[in-house]
Amino acid sequence: MGMDYNIAKDVDMKQLRIFLLTVGLLAAFSSRIHAQSGQSLVVVLEADGPIMPAMQEYIQRGIRVAEDRNAEALILQLNTPGGSIDTMNQITEAIRASDVPVVVYVSPRGAWAASAGSLITMSAHASAMAPETIIGAASPVGGSGEDLGETIKAKEMEALAAKARAFTARRGDDAVKLAESMIFDARAVTAEEALNANLIDFTVDNTDDLLERLDGFTVQMSDSPRVLHTLDVDIESLPMSLVEELLLVITDPSIVFMLGTIGLLLLWIEISSPGGWVAGFMGVVFLALSGYGLGVLPVNWFGIVFIITAFVLFILDIKAPTHGALTATGVASFIAGALVLFNSSATPTSLRVPVPLIVGTGIVFGALFFAIMWVALRARHAPIRTGEESLIGKTGTAKTSVDDAGGQVQLVSELWSAEAVEGSEKIRKGDAVEVVEVKGLRLKVRKK
Repeated sequence: MGMDYNIAKDVDMKQLRIFLLTVGLLAAFSSRIHAQSGQSLVVVLEADGPIMPAMQEYIQRGIRVAEDRNAEALILQLNTPGGSIDTMNQITEAIRASDVPVVVYVSPRGAWAASAGSLITMSAHASAMAPETIIGAASPVGGSGEDLGETIKAKEMEALAAKARAFTARRGDDAVKLAESMIFDARAVTAEEALNANLIDFTVDNTDDLLERLDGFTVQMSDSPRVLHTLDVDIESLPMSLVEELLLVITDPSIVFMLGTIGLLLLWIEISSPGGWVAGFMGVVFLALSGYGLGVLPVNWFGIVFIITAFVLFILDIKAPTHGALTATGVASFIAGALVLFNSSATPTSLRVPVPLIVGTGIVFGALFFAIMWVALRARHAPIRTGEESLIGKTGTAKTSVDDAGGQVQLVSELWSAEAVEGSEKIRKGDAVEVVEVKGLRLKVRKK
């Protein structure tokens, strides 16, 4: 029995060692597979919209994810009308400092990398464009959409031109000249023209074609050249987070315009009818969101003066007997203010609010305040419906004969003491009477 027990024990230990060895080999194999998968991963971002802080956060997050996953490359599909120079600088710095090669691909067909987007494309380790796309028009404007003064504009242009030269020096003189003309002359070119000048590396129809062209392509990283291996790779799309999408939406000029307008209206409702908190709270939230958008958009702040003046005129027209004159003036002031705020001459067309939206909103709000004014005037001139004065002119029925000594009259569902006014016809029981005057709890009536 003891021998059998020892044999069984040895068999169990042998099986345990085999099991542990198998688990270890599987773990090692799994880790190796994971490492190999990390080496052959390409992360794809889709940056579609203005170059704003939300876009910066998205691109920087994508670079961090690609570095953590040890990706072979990061492809940034770009379609932008441009945006903030400061934000663009942050993005280009993140691209140049990336340990993973960043490839900017201007797509799909019809897309553009305008203004700040052109510098982001130049900063990439490799770049490509889809057919029928555009790059360029990188002349700087002020943070409020205004034309810069000569001195400041010269400084901004020289700084951007120096940055562009640094990004394109490795591409040759034609690329450098084209990049400079985009800044000094606001020049824009097609994908084919950019390729001919060696400003970009490829023109391709889609991401799959881009990966084929990138395979074996050498990029210059910060430390040394690197050859890309992009065939048979895993492609992982990294979408924007909910917060990033929300921040990008509230920097849309039309959304910012509507949020600010509705916020002012809700705040006025709260001030004119205090007691409830919902309108005031929502108004503050809408104005805060609009303020964030205004803070990152190229707007002319002088337009705010006209918009505030418009709302003051709307409110005054309810109080003053101008019969709509102030409302009409307020509509004109509102439209002018919105156009100045969002659609100054130096503001890029893609970052402007559509004129029909501005005009339509102004007319709707003017009509709304005119309706409020009309209701207020009707209420002001309406007859009094409560108190003693409301009884004058009403018709009742004599429950007894009524003379100057007195009697009783039923008015609606109430029984009143009454007396006949001087000169009234004799009032008998059942006659219809009209209230002429109210003296305390006694009515003065006459036969109707």
